[in-house]
Amino acid sequence: MSRSLLNCPAPAKLNLFLHVTGRRADGYHLLQTAFQLIGHCDALDIVSRDDGIIRRCNDVAEVPEESDLIVRAARLLQNHTACKYGADLTLHKHLPMGGGLGGGSSDAATTLIVLNHLWETGLSRQQLMQLGLQLGADVPFFIFGTNAFAEGVGEVLQAIVTPDCWYLVIEPGVQVPTPVIFSAKELTRDTKPIRITDFSSHSKMFGKNDLQTVATAMFPQVDAAIKWLSTYGDARMTGSGACVFCAFPDEASADKALRQVPDCWKSWKAKALHKHPLDYLLQT
Repeated sequence: MSRSLLNCPAPAKLNLFLHVTGRRADGYHLLQTAFQLIGHCDALDIVSRDDGIIRRCNDVAEVPEESDLIVRAARLLQNHTACKYGADLTLHKHLPMGGGLGGGSSDAATTLIVLNHLWETGLSRQQLMQLGLQLGADVPFFIFGTNAFAEGVGEVLQAIVTPDCWYLVIEPGVQVPTPVIFSAKELTRDTKPIRITDFSSHSKMFGKNDLQTVATAMFPQVDAAIKWLSTYGDARMTGSGACVFCAFPDEASADKALRQVPDCWKSWKAKALHKHPLDYLLQT
């Protein structure tokens, strides 16, 4: 049995569009979105243990060990499969929290994927996705392994082909709490549902982010970043914020814009990915 996998990537995602189409009786919002994997990642070092103990081996700012999604993911898989092994988990955090990039969900998905391999628990991709949904609505997407058109609360997924491009991402310097945005009375929840073919046949950026109007009203820093980046193309917010992004046809044009970003914001570029870097570890 393999004992460890180090520097395991947990990639960020962008929401190329995000429409809120309704609300269920339990309060969860019904969404339609297109998830895009990008090559900017957290990283995890995961070492299997024989004694059943699961622990995080480093401090992560603002995230207590017991509530960390990587610890919860490991324990969920351990309990679900009655596995006798444990794990030492070290999380190298590069993605901002409260950024709308899915960092915590991606960390959890990478933990499930890698431990399913190291512990030889033998769950299929679909079984891991169902398990991951208990941790958060975005977790199944990262296990799904490819860019996806998503519906429901984000867990009903269909594979899509997205353009080869580069993205410039700006971190406006604020954390946007997802519950605050979704509970805002100003949020419209009645965008007309679309079909996947409506998105796939669209050559340019499709739709909009229904959460953006609410977030920019509450957080002027997000609004300022979108307005600045809009001089280069169709800039928009990802998820419930705070990060904003714009697509560029090649790395050189992304680099050129990156050099112009005001020093008050952290910014970076990332290549569009077509598959999750750990997809090879998953059984269909």
